Amino acid sequence: MRIEKCWFCSSNVYPGHGMRFVRNDCKIFNFCRSKCHKHFKMKHNPRRMKWTKAYRRAHGKEMVMDSTFNFEKKRLTPVRYNRDLMVKTVQAMQVVNRIREVRKERFAKQRLATQLRKRQTSAQKEAAKGVHLLEGPSKITALAYQKELEQASKVKAKRKVKISKAASSGAAMETEE
Repeated sequence: MRIEKCWFCSSNVYPGHGMRFVRNDCKIFNFCRSKCHKHFKMKHNPRRMKWTKAYRRAHGKEMVMDSTFNFEKKRLTPVRYNRDLMVKTVQAMQVVNRIREVRKERFAKQRLATQLRKRQTSAQKEAAKGVHLLEGPSKITALAYQKELEQASKVKAKRKVKISKAASSGAAMETEE
C-alpha cells in the first residue's frame, strides 16, 4: 500500500482514508478529507488558504528548496526485494530525516530571529520616545536607542534623496531625447 499526498493541503492520505476524484482527462486527485474536496470543487486556490502547505511555502513559513525533498518523490519503477538493499534504504531514510529536522530547526530559528529583531526595534523606538519619562540607568540606554534611531533615519533620508535625484535626472534625460 502507498501513502498518497492530498492534492489540496499536501497532508498524508493513508490507505482506506480520504477520497479520490478522477477527472474526465484521467487526472487523479487525492483528498485527505471532505474539507479539501469541497475547497477543490469550489475552485479555491490552496496558496490562499492559510492552513495548507502551499500557503506556508509561498509565504516563506517553511523550507522550499532543500535537497532532502528529492527523497520524497514518487518512484514508479518496481525493484526486486533484497534484504540488504532494504536495510540500507531504511538507514538512509533515518539519516535523511535527521538532516531534515536539523535544517528545519535552523530555518525556524532564522525566521524567529528576524521577528525578534523587529520586535526589539519597535520596543527601542518606544523607549526613545519616552526618554523624558525615564530615570536612572534605563534613561541612559533609552538615550543610546534614540541616537541609534536618529542615525538610522539619517541614513534612510540620504538613500531617499539619492533615489529621488537619480529618478529626476533620468526623467530629464527622457524628456531631452
